[in-house]
Amino acid sequence: MPKPRTVCIIPARYGSTRLPGKPLIEIHGRPMILHILHRAARIPEVERTVVATDDERIRSCVAWAGGEAFLTDPSHPSGTDRIAEVARRLGLHDEDVVVNVQGDQPLLDPGPVNAIVARLLADTDVLMTTPACPLSSAEAKNPNRVKVVVDRSWRALYFSRARIPFDRDGIWEDARADGAPPFDLRAAYLRHIGLYAYRQGFLQTFVGLPPGLLEGVERLEQLRALENGFSIGVVPVSSAPPEVDTPEDLDVVRGLCGREA
Repeated sequence: MPKPRTVCIIPARYGSTRLPGKPLIEIHGRPMILHILHRAARIPEVERTVVATDDERIRSCVAWAGGEAFLTDPSHPSGTDRIAEVARRLGLHDEDVVVNVQGDQPLLDPGPVNAIVARLLADTDVLMTTPACPLSSAEAKNPNRVKVVVDRSWRALYFSRARIPFDRDGIWEDARADGAPPFDLRAAYLRHIGLYAYRQGFLQTFVGLPPGLLEGVERLEQLRALENGFSIGVVPVSSAPPEVDTPEDLDVVRGLCGREA
């Protein structure tokens, strides 16, 4: 059986409530989507990198820069549906790996991408993987920071916008106050990072499942897999890349990109 291919697909939607046309917003003279595409294309394990978009302006921008982009059905409810359409059009096999790189991470780090692909290829019991990093107690209270709890095998038990687990007796807080790190990284608040790797066959299964009850309550699409009994492998990484969701985030990323130049 041939080695599975690894393809990175970047969903890029033009409409955004807080930052309309976000993929085309310039960061040091270059549209954000091109920053992401450039970084993703340099990851050695990724054989092909494409953009999945609902807008001709984004497709033209990527094509002008020499990249590959597909126009997808504008009625798709999520970026995952957009990715699944492109994966079908690429003719990928069921065991090939599809990496979902969000279109708002212009400072994409290849490390977490490599890690989730390696976990997916090594662990046949999981059908999708995603990274998580330690999160401070203060940040754990922020509903915009998605938390995940895992079992002993680093498989996701639950994702939530709420602070999970609830440290009723302050055990973790006391340990941190003493300057002692948790004996197990699972004994820390874990922030979920919005990168995913799927087996292509499962990706198509996933988008065919009806949205779940918990998914609708939390507004977290990955809960659909857990609600249907599928395992998600979680990979610990050191930190989360900055994302661009607000004008303030954009200012921060522009400053960071400037220091990298």
